[in-house]
Amino acid sequence: MNHLSPKLIFIVDDDPDDSQFISDAFVENNNSFNYEFIRSAEHLLKELNKPESKNPDLILLDLNMPGVMGLQALKEIRGNKSFNQIPVIVFTTSALEKDRAISYDYGANCFITKSHSYKKMITIAKAIIDLWLVESQT
Repeated sequence: MNHLSPKLIFIVDDDPDDSQFISDAFVENNNSFNYEFIRSAEHLLKELNKPESKNPDLILLDLNMPGVMGLQALKEIRGNKSFNQIPVIVFTTSALEKDRAISYDYGANCFITKSHSYKKMITIAKAIIDLWLVESQT
């Protein structure tokens, strides 16, 4: 019997519709994960810094949010040894090369431009799950 707790994914996005769209695509692929919706970079940093908080297995981080921007949160995450090992995927509407480049400079594990197509979002979610959340069966 497997007693491991389910993987925890933080979806950091100020748009509730985008957050739901993303989580629906993930659930379509694998409904055994836990999702926590976080509406701002400030709330993400507060959540990560709570002493009783369990680190997520993956953070999906939007760049363009009010207040602290996603890039600033990414920089702070990578600068803190308590959670700098958490995979962070920048998941944004931006397709700008400068946003991609700076995301990688700041330590993003991956940069993905959001799709408005649900079918494509399901494909993206499957790739993320396969690459970052499914442990090797060997």
